[in-house]
Amino acid sequence: MRIESHTIFMIILFVNSFFVCAQSISHDSLLKKARLDIYDNPDHAIAIGKNLLKKEKDINKSISVYLLLSTANIAKRNFDESFQYILKAKDLAQKTNDLKLQTSVLVSVAIQYQQMELFSKSLETLNEADRYLERLPKESPEKLIETARSYAIRGMIYKSQSNSEIALEKFLISIGNFEKVKMKKTTFANMSVVYYNIGYCYLNLNEQEKARQAFIRSIQYAEKLNAKSLKAFALKGLAEMYKQNRENEKALGLLIQAESLSQNTGDLILNEGIYKEMSENYLAMGKPDLYQVYNKKYFEMRFKREQSELSSINHSINNHNRETQKKAKELRNKYNYLSIGIILSGSAIIAILIYFIVSIRNRNNKYHKEIQLLIRS
Repeated sequence: MRIESHTIFMIILFVNSFFVCAQSISHDSLLKKARLDIYDNPDHAIAIGKNLLKKEKDINKSISVYLLLSTANIAKRNFDESFQYILKAKDLAQKTNDLKLQTSVLVSVAIQYQQMELFSKSLETLNEADRYLERLPKESPEKLIETARSYAIRGMIYKSQSNSEIALEKFLISIGNFEKVKMKKTTFANMSVVYYNIGYCYLNLNEQEKARQAFIRSIQYAEKLNAKSLKAFALKGLAEMYKQNRENEKALGLLIQAESLSQNTGDLILNEGIYKEMSENYLAMGKPDLYQVYNKKYFEMRFKREQSELSSINHSINNHNRETQKKAKELRNKYNYLSIGIILSGSAIIAILIYFIVSIRNRNNKYHKEIQLLIRS
């Protein structure tokens, strides 16, 4: 499983849906505070979300809280909890007529599946979301944001499959849509994350100057929001570029900054990536003791992340089985109704035919008797 394919961009893409979902002032203000805490203090965001959930009875607002809780748990790489919350949001979304909300939730579900590397399930959900997207007003903020999120997910899938050229195409379309949103501040985090992924695509294509520019732009957008986690990811990407050029001192300087920024995030994947890069740089510099220290930390983070992913995948399988059983039941019911309809229709047709046959036979008998009487007379 490749570390780059699981960046914090999923968190940011989830967060965008809240700009669409929240409605009341008090609800908005609390969600806004929680969203800001997602990057660097996800536990606090979760506490706010659980508090809101206890008081909230409105379906649409409850959905926005479930999305918040799902996102905050992704920030902690608690995939199992995150998946449970996103499924609750999806269930509630089916009970509302809010087209924007339904679209946002479906795209968020697709992100969750992509995060778990269930790519076919992610694409299937995106295709479903596309049908809702087509019905949203052209150039509306919601349509632009959800279209951008959708292309970003597709880009991540292609990137995970080592198809950097196509991934770049998707990411650039994503950025183009985010840039059209008038509330620019709401897109800064997304721009940071997508540029981070663009940087890795260029790195994979051995276009290092373009990669460097992309990582720097990622850092700049992160700094506009003071988003420590985003900046840490971008610094890690830039450090990897220096490592490939054997500029290990420069790489380590950036990684030390990234490690400091990520201390309170609890992001297993971010820390895993930083420790991996630090251990490899120390090894290249001939410092085996430091290599062993950070290599051990790397494997500890990797183990925790894999355990979390395994748990969430098991829940995903159970959910898929439930959905399959539900569809099978619907098909059986549909078949039963169809069978009953055919039987009733067939019975009615037979009854009508019998009625006409009997009527014609009676009429013929009557005519026959009348003819006999005429002959005799």
